Amino acid sequence: MIPILTVTRADREATACTLIGVKAYPDVDAYIQQSDQWPEAMTALRPILLGCGLTEEIKWGKPCYSHDGKNIVILQEMKEFLALMFFKGALLNDPASVLEEQGPNSRSARRIRFTSVEDVDRLADSVRACVDEAGLKVEPASKLVLVEELHDRLDQDPALKAAFESLTPGRRREYNLYFSNAKQAETRKARIEKYAQQILEGKGFRDR
Repeated sequence: MIPILTVTRADREATACTLIGVKAYPDVDAYIQQSDQWPEAMTALRPILLGCGLTEEIKWGKPCYSHDGKNIVILQEMKEFLALMFFKGALLNDPASVLEEQGPNSRSARRIRFTSVEDVDRLADSVRACVDEAGLKVEPASKLVLVEELHDRLDQDPALKAAFESLTPGRRREYNLYFSNAKQAETRKARIEKYAQQILEGKGFRDR
């Protein structure tokens, strides 16, 4: 018998509800905000995946990234690590040997494991390469819409605007996502000022 979910007013107002033991979140932002395992690593990994032109949504209670309706990767929070699972990982060439098998009963899936933001930084290029190696031919992401504060700041500073536009599309998306994730306008402005010099130096958000 399929359990019947009774949704109360409190349930509707809550960020997540539970159905057959799986939490349902309205979006990836809500998922990360309620995570008490690997929120920092997921926050760092998210713009990398979006920068590859993938689309994100919640599937099976987890952040899932797809292209043209096909599932590409999904984030899985384990007790000891965060896994980025490629659904068809066995088809990847994986020149950097970063992929590992899910287990003895998994034929096609492969995963990359992360235990820190530093791991995400170190493996960022490998993540991008794995998407390319899959032969998915992911099209470039749609035109980037800048958060208002960044748009205004670039209009006020031609040098900063030129430097920002010279960055790779993925790096521009990483910056824009980080700035836009701040809920307050003043916080967004402060983040932009903090990274202005780094942008002028031609560096990405995670470059040091």
